[in-house]
Amino acid sequence: MEQTTLGIGTRLQHTQYGPGVIVGVRYATYLISFINHGVKEIDKTDTQLDEIIPENVTVEIETVSETEKSLLKILRLWGGVSEVVPLGDRWKGGMMLLQPADKTQKPKEVPVDIFFHKIVMLRDRLRVLEQNINSHKILNDEDKVNLQQYITRIYGSLTTFNVLFRDKEHWFVGEKGSKED
Repeated sequence: MEQTTLGIGTRLQHTQYGPGVIVGVRYATYLISFINHGVKEIDKTDTQLDEIIPENVTVEIETVSETEKSLLKILRLWGGVSEVVPLGDRWKGGMMLLQPADKTQKPKEVPVDIFFHKIVMLRDRLRVLEQNINSHKILNDEDKVNLQQYITRIYGSLTTFNVLFRDKEHWFVGEKGSKED
């Protein structure tokens, strides 16, 4: 097939899969719904494709639902990647000392930057949880609000650690800080 840019709704014949209709257009492929074989992703340059009835439609690289699926796939793939959050200068190279009340037991030393990294990971995972709750398809609005309140309270409990952040924009903000004045 010479033409490589057909629109959604174009009817095609494939020598292996039979007749079908384009239901989605991507950069290099078509999503084609075949009568006997379901939806298949076929390369635009596939020589086994023949156009039956062309449709005068504008070419959309991806439908909204396909864009949403692609975005979700990217988010899942890169979900573990977090933004770079700088530690306050006065804490760099510092050490946390956890001293047990019983002086016969050995204290635990934890580098501040390691502890800080764990706090940042916790914050990022809370944000992902918050996004998952807000975009959940089964939860109703009341359930989402109730779960959101728990997350806000968790942020409030973590405000103690704001002293570790270099920039105020990265701070945890609880219930009191989130209300508009």
